[in-house]
Amino acid sequence: MTPPQRQRRNPAAEPAPQPSQGGEDKPGNPERMYVVAGPDGERAELDLVTLIVARAADPPPSATPEQAALLRLCAAPLSVAELSAYLGLPFSAMGTLLTELLTAELVHARSPIVRRQAVPDRSLLEAVMNGLQRL
Repeated sequence: MTPPQRQRRNPAAEPAPQPSQGGEDKPGNPERMYVVAGPDGERAELDLVTLIVARAADPPPSATPEQAALLRLCAAPLSVAELSAYLGLPFSAMGTLLTELLTAELVHARSPIVRRQAVPDRSLLEAVMNGLQRL
């Protein structure tokens, strides 16, 4: 049994591209169906450990499904990495989404709280140093 063969298109049978409205010979650019950055082209300075908290309990009716899901998740502070994992979106998409929400003042971004640990015990450090010197 032989596999089916692909039929080649006849280039002469295809219609010629229509000139763009400006009278140029190049075809016009298709409409963009996505947003690469915020409305002003700027992106918020976010990293993976930035904590995001929603300012309102319920998302507004004008929110997209992704924005509404993010706002529901952010009732308690969550990091950008956690939000990215929960929503299944890459970090770059989360940056764009969060920039829009920060611009609309629907969420608040803050740095994580870093707790400093106590200084390690001197005797422990000396024991480690002595053990390494014996090697």
